[in-house]
Order: sequence, then C-alpha cells, then structure tokens
Amino acid sequence: MNIKAIKTVKGSNPMQEAFDFSFSIDTERERELICIFPDIEYQEIKGFGGAFTEAASTTIDKLSKENRDKIIKLYFDKNEGIGYNFGRVHINSCDFSMGNYTYVEENDNTLETFDVTRDEASIIPMIQDAKKYGDITLFASPWSPPAYMKTNAQMNKGGKLKEEYFELWSDYYVKFIEEYKKRGLDISVISVQNEPKAVQRWDSCIYTAEEERDFIKNYLGKKMADIGVKILFWDHNKERIIERAKVTIDKETDKYISGIAIHWYSGDHFEQLDMFKKLYPDKDIVFSEGCQEYSLGAADAVKTAERYAHDIIGNFNNGCNIFCDWNLVLNDEGGPNHVCNFCDAPIMADIQNDKFCIHNSYYYIGHFSKYVQKGAKRIGSSKWSSKLDTVSFKNPDGSVVTVVLNTTEEEISFVLYIENNMVETKIEPHSIATYIFEN
Repeated sequence: MNIKAIKTVKGSNPMQEAFDFSFSIDTERERELICIFPDIEYQEIKGFGGAFTEAASTTIDKLSKENRDKIIKLYFDKNEGIGYNFGRVHINSCDFSMGNYTYVEENDNTLETFDVTRDEASIIPMIQDAKKYGDITLFASPWSPPAYMKTNAQMNKGGKLKEEYFELWSDYYVKFIEEYKKRGLDISVISVQNEPKAVQRWDSCIYTAEEERDFIKNYLGKKMADIGVKILFWDHNKERIIERAKVTIDKETDKYISGIAIHWYSGDHFEQLDMFKKLYPDKDIVFSEGCQEYSLGAADAVKTAERYAHDIIGNFNNGCNIFCDWNLVLNDEGGPNHVCNFCDAPIMADIQNDKFCIHNSYYYIGHFSKYVQKGAKRIGSSKWSSKLDTVSFKNPDGSVVTVVLNTTEEEISFVLYIENNMVETKIEPHSIATYIFEN
C-alpha cells in the first residue's frame, strides 16, 4: 500500500506534500489509533462547491481578465485548483446582490415579462467559464418572490407568499430553469426557499413547515418532477431539521423531496443530521451555505479555516452528501452587499489594485474537495482522541482518503490503521492533513 500525505500547518505553506510518516508492524498492543474500514460504506459524496452570487461575479469582473480567469481556475480546475463541481445560484436577488431585483415587471400575473438579462451581465458568464473545467451540478434557491406576490409588499423583511400567487410562483421556478437551460446551464436541484424561518432586513420570505409542505404538495412538486429537477426543503440552520422534516415530509411530498438543505449559523447540531439520516435514509443532506460573518467581529484566518474543516467533518460523519460554501469571491470589504451584511470568503479581491488574496479557508476546503472524488463513499473510521476531528472516504478509483484536523495548541502523534497496515505519523498544532492510500 502506498500513502501520500498533504498538510497545511498553521495556515502556512498550504497543501504541501509531507513525508513525516513511517510504516510499522501491528503488534496488537494498544496504541493511539485512527482506524479506517474501507469495507464499511455509508452515504455517497456528490460534490463540493460555492455560490455564484451577483457579488461574486461582479467582483471578479472588475479584475483583469488574467486574475478573473485565475480565480475561476483555482476553484474549478481539478489539477491546479481544488476541483469544485457544485454551484449555487439565487433566483431573484439575495443580500449579496447589488440591490433588490426580480425577473418580471411589477404586477405581471402572466410572467410574460420574464427576463434574466441581468444575470447575463456577470453571473451566467462566470458559471459558463467555470464549466470549462468540468461538469457542475447547479442548485438554485429563491430569497424572495417579487414584492407584489407577498403579504408585506416588499422583498425584504420577511412577509409571506400570498396564497393567490402559489401557482404563479411555482411557474416562476420553471421559467427560471428554462431560461438558464437556453444558455447552456442545467439547474438540476432547487430549494423551496432560503432560510424560511428568518425575517431578514434583506430579501427574505417566511414559510411554516405546513406551508412549505403544502406548496410542494399542491404546486411545486409536480412541476419540478415533470422537468426532472430535484427539490430540497428547509435550507436553513441545523437545529430544527427534525421537527421541520416530520411535518414537511409526508406520504404525498415524500416522492417529490430528494433531501434537506442546511446552514451552520446556529451551531454544529451534527446529531440532528444523524437522526435525519436514520429517519429518511433515502434523502440527501446538502450543506448549502456557511460563511464567517463580519458581524461577529474580525475573524482569525486559521480559526475560520478550522471552522470550515470542523463543520465539513462533522457533517459528512453524520450523513451529508454535498458541501457548498457561500460566496465564491468577495471584495476586500466583504461585499458588495446591498444591506451591509458583510462577510468573509475563501478568496477576497482588491479591485482597486487588481489583486486577490487566498484565505486559509480555501485550502482547508481543498483538503476535501481536491481529493474526495464525486461518487466517493464515506467509510467507517474511529479515533482514539477527542482532540482530533477525522473522516474517511473511499473514492470510485479505490483510493482511500482520510482527513485529520488538529485545532489544539499541541503536536499530536498517532497511528493510522487500515487493512492491517499501520502508519505512524503526527500532526502539528492548528493543522490539517489529508492522507491518501492507494494499493
């Protein structure tokens, strides 16, 4: 068995090949083991990616073509980048748009004015350029229907979809998917609503679990099934997924719902993912959004990266199929954002000086996305210490990938045990390591 180790130590010299390991004989004595079991398989891993927001696309468009192309390659090239194959887009505007907008004129009750020209300015070209590096699964979510369809008569600050617009709003998703398809972009997954429990000062819309269930059951479900598009529900934080699922998934909606979309803003709650997978083993769990919010204060670059890795490991260990980061790129202020909800991103651009900065979070995500292939299976693993986070996968080509995260202040020695092979190694403080085993 051959082994390759890739390390990022305290955010410096990222993703460098390391050689601080050695094989040893199994003496069957108790040791500091991370045990890996390639024959014990769990969920299929379907991809990694980020969001093609208007903020991301307009930001890179303000850079030189050379730097714009470099950023897209860094994300989507499988060899020189970190191999993303999943992307999220917003239907209508979101907080990371230049302002509120829709694809129809006010009070259009026929959708005759439906037009995605605004997206053609920057979002669609960015996706098209990313697709040059390989196939991308596209996932679309609305933040708000047009104002005239809502009870509060505005796109921001919550409100609800008026009942008389349920049919028209479900047709709106179909029109969006059709228009993107005309431009060579296939939307294969949608969520009903981004963060349906949050009244935000930006684009938002509220659904109870019953309302989301009935909208899927009576309107959206059949329309998406007819065009072969999968539906995810919830698309919000992890702490309420069980109570939400028990209402939203019933005998009628079960056939339409392919899975649940989740965010991280209320904490880990990994146990709820495990419970969801046990209750609904045929449903996907899609991590659809997470970022470091500047509202929480200035972020430590390594700690932000560790937040990503910790969450990815915990999510995948509990049934997650897809990881999708939030904005692919932002400017150096954490925007643009039409309500000043500024955030961090793995790549930030200084548009005044035509430069960009790659943050540690980019590399920490890359420790997974670059080496865990689409179609991989999470496999069984166990660890000797709670000081380390770890998860393992088996790729379609037969290679095994184990990622180990050390968020402590101490160097930790351990032994990787796989199929009677023992590999002695160590991981430095505040470091992440990816180990690849090949026969």
